[in-house]
Amino acid sequence: MKRIVTLLTTLVLCAVMGSALATDPTKIKVGILLPLTGTFAAVAETQRDGALLAVDMINKKGGLSMPWGKVQVEGVVEDDEAKLDVGIRRYRYMVSEGVKGVGGQTWAPLAYAINSVVAKEPMPYFPVCVMSKDAYMKGKLAESTFSAAYSPWTVGYMAGKAAVKTLGKKKIFFLARADSWGWDMRDGVKAAAKEFGAEVIGYDEVSLGTSEYTSTLQKVRAAKPDVFIASQFGGDAVALLKQVQQMGLNKEMTIFSAFMTNVVAKAISPEALDGVYSMHYFYYDLSGFEDKEVAKSAKEFTDLYRAKYKNPPDAYAVIAYTAYMEMFHGFEAAKSFDPAKVSAALMANKGEFNTVKGPARWREDHVAEYKYAAFLVKGKAPSARKNEWDLFTVIGSQGGDSVLPSLKSLGY
Repeated sequence: MKRIVTLLTTLVLCAVMGSALATDPTKIKVGILLPLTGTFAAVAETQRDGALLAVDMINKKGGLSMPWGKVQVEGVVEDDEAKLDVGIRRYRYMVSEGVKGVGGQTWAPLAYAINSVVAKEPMPYFPVCVMSKDAYMKGKLAESTFSAAYSPWTVGYMAGKAAVKTLGKKKIFFLARADSWGWDMRDGVKAAAKEFGAEVIGYDEVSLGTSEYTSTLQKVRAAKPDVFIASQFGGDAVALLKQVQQMGLNKEMTIFSAFMTNVVAKAISPEALDGVYSMHYFYYDLSGFEDKEVAKSAKEFTDLYRAKYKNPPDAYAVIAYTAYMEMFHGFEAAKSFDPAKVSAALMANKGEFNTVKGPARWREDHVAEYKYAAFLVKGKAPSARKNEWDLFTVIGSQGGDSVLPSLKSLGY
């Protein structure tokens, strides 16, 4: 009988210890799911690097500070191939492997599809792409989804506002991409034009992957706008700006490529990028920026990033870094990995947090509102460049709640 009691006691202790170990891990995994092959690979690689740097930063301080002690983090990287079936399958595989949170996506439709899964099966999920405005309508984003980037509407609004208010332009020709990216951006440009006293005098749209823009650029020339704003991104932007320069449109009007990253800009010839304006989520060289505290923070982060990856951080690397640092902040503030508790912790204290580009907060729609949502940049002349990454001069910035769609317009 005594042996039976001893055996039962041992089994109970083992069960309790096993339960404690399962509940209070000393190491966790987080998923980093991105299209590392295919059309978006170059941008996805920068996002992966930003996410892994955030993991490094946490581990260098000993790990996450949880009530039971320090918890190390492992970033598990998978390729979603920018395909819905592949992405969902690999997301589910990550969940089956016990990840405590997932971030990623460069292709917005996949991010929204994963969000739909998260709505039914809660998981801290941090998409790091620019999702369509429709995704932020009330009831569409899952309670545990937090978006570190904004919608194309905001990109368009900021580009339109900068063109009118900063550059003094009154007549706009806008070129959309024939999908939610381009249409949302078009609506943002129109909203800014109406608010600040300008007019969209010409419009055209082309599909993703267009390589020949001659007919469109002839329409632009005929319309004689003050500014030509284009929504094209990635390889499309490279092809468009090359042809803009070849046709000499940059000598006839201001060229504004709405949203830019260094990876894209570096693929554009210096002559074609010269004098082109754009909105940039984060530009690494803020040395002349008026907010010296933000300039200092950006330099410190750039030095840290360069020490690991040699090159300066690109915009999408910073989006990913911000998202994962907030995921980790949510774990620590919640003192738990439970999705509902993490979400509540992130929304506490007015949702405020700090980033490498200044203060921010989570709005009710779980979109990050930044003091500096984007920086207005201008392409440098070839003769003015000091090195291969000396691409732009920072002209100004935009941010705050006013550059985001109103909560009322989203159904809140």
